[in-house]
Amino acid sequence: MRFSDRLKMFEGQYMFAKWVGGNEYVKLVHVGEDFFEFNIINADTMEYQETTMIQKDMLLEVIFGGADVQRVLAEMSCNLPSAKKD
Repeated sequence: MRFSDRLKMFEGQYMFAKWVGGNEYVKLVHVGEDFFEFNIINADTMEYQETTMIQKDMLLEVIFGGADVQRVLAEMSCNLPSAKKD
C-alpha cells in the first residue's frame, strides 16, 4: 500500500505533520493525485490559521497519536457548537 493511499483513509482527522520547510498540527482535508491539502491549526488559539497544499514528495511524516495530538483533538472538540436543543 502506498503512503498516499493509506493517508487517504485518514481524511478529516487531526494529526501532527512534518514536511520540508515546516511542521504543524493540522487537519487533513484532502488527498489529491499529487498533493495533500491541510488546514493548519494555531496551537495557541485552537483555530484554523490557514489552508496549505503540500506536494506529495515534500511530506515527510505524520503522527496520529500521542499526548500532544490528543490534546489538540480535545481542545478542538471543546470549540464545537453545542448539540443541546432548547
